[in-house]
Amino acid sequence: MQPTSLNVRHTPDRRATSHQQTSGLAATLTLAAMSLGYGVVQLDVTIVNTALNAIGASLGGGVAELQWVVSAYTIAFAAFILTAGALGDRIGAKRIFMAGFAIFTAASVACAVAPDAATLIAARCVQGLAAAILVPNSLALLRHAYEDEKARGRAVGVWAAGASLALTAGPFVGGGLIALVGWRAIFLVNLPIGLAGLWLAWRFASETTRHQQHRLDLPGQVAAIAALGTLAGALIKGGALGWGNPFVIAGFALAAVFSVLFVWREARAPQPMLPLSLFRHRMFALTSLVGLLVNVAFYGLIFVLSLYFQQVNGLSAFATGLAFVPMLGAVLPANLIAPHVAERIGAPATIALGAALSATGCLAMLFIGPGTSYLAICLQLLAMSGGLGLLVPPLTSALLGSAEPHHAGIAAGVLNATRQTGSVLGVALFGSMVSRSAAFITGLHAALVISAGVLLAAAALIWIGAWSQARR
Repeated sequence: MQPTSLNVRHTPDRRATSHQQTSGLAATLTLAAMSLGYGVVQLDVTIVNTALNAIGASLGGGVAELQWVVSAYTIAFAAFILTAGALGDRIGAKRIFMAGFAIFTAASVACAVAPDAATLIAARCVQGLAAAILVPNSLALLRHAYEDEKARGRAVGVWAAGASLALTAGPFVGGGLIALVGWRAIFLVNLPIGLAGLWLAWRFASETTRHQQHRLDLPGQVAAIAALGTLAGALIKGGALGWGNPFVIAGFALAAVFSVLFVWREARAPQPMLPLSLFRHRMFALTSLVGLLVNVAFYGLIFVLSLYFQQVNGLSAFATGLAFVPMLGAVLPANLIAPHVAERIGAPATIALGAALSATGCLAMLFIGPGTSYLAICLQLLAMSGGLGLLVPPLTSALLGSAEPHHAGIAAGVLNATRQTGSVLGVALFGSMVSRSAAFITGLHAALVISAGVLLAAAALIWIGAWSQARR
């Protein structure tokens, strides 16, 4: 009887171990799928930058049209991401994530075959919509797969590292594809990524709990699109027409009106797309604002530096891509070590350190001019991208940790909406500063100063805010 008793005790242990291993494998492959989803979204943010000259030569248009090729994507991304997060909470994050991946892949094909600039811009809008669906639901699925806070923080670090890898590899990959095949190939590269991500999500991700009480806030959605679109349009046209132009002033006025209407609607809607109550949590409000400020600097500078390398220094698309490669060496390890740094010194201190490092890189590049040696600015690029890599994982984890689990989709949407809004503003504002070739270097210097200012402001906000909260 004793051997039988021992067998009874050991059998459940083996089954439990097997179950834990299977669950661990499913979580790891879910992380892979989510990383592919966020990675392809970030890839298409920067891969287009090296193709700007080629697209302009092929389809026609000046700097303003090229700004719209970039901004159409980020406007749709920012405007729809809150609704997409709420939709995932309502229907299930896995269903919405897979739908977003399918739409993104199809829109990439449409971009690749676009016959003119207007069609390309429209297809980029659809890509941005799909990106808005992918990102918040990928985070919601990560939160569902990793219940332990420390494990989730490290998973977010890997998720962010994959996206940063795609973000910084985008110019290099784009430059190589343009040189070998042509600019249309930069969109076709999304096909194998999309198919792999769809299969992994379908096979290994588990569905989140549905909250049927979440309704879509269509009036709020319309107000958000109108506010962001008119603001971006006014910033883009301001550089070409002048900041005192009546149409530019009218654009800013309309953006202000739509912004007020959006806030008014969200304060009164029974199921708002952006619950304003979330901002009562100090860390949630601070991380959202920091996300906006950081992206104004980073994405705006990526846009103008791409133009600088090609239009001022005469580099090819491939050489421009190579110029961004060193950034890859800084972002990826910074993403991976960021969770460990945050465990030691805290998320707010890590975020502030990363923002200050990026600001230092901006200020150290102020001597840049026509024909400046690449080696003279390489360390500055490393500092800028390393700082970004250091702050993104703790920024994301801190925001997610400050929201209730049933608001995970909306919380992830808020962070990415504010970050993409920053991207729209950065590209529109900095692009307008360099739209006149005679004043390109002056505009680039102004963009660097503004970037350093907003990054230092972000560092101060998160540091002082966390300190004052700790004293309560």
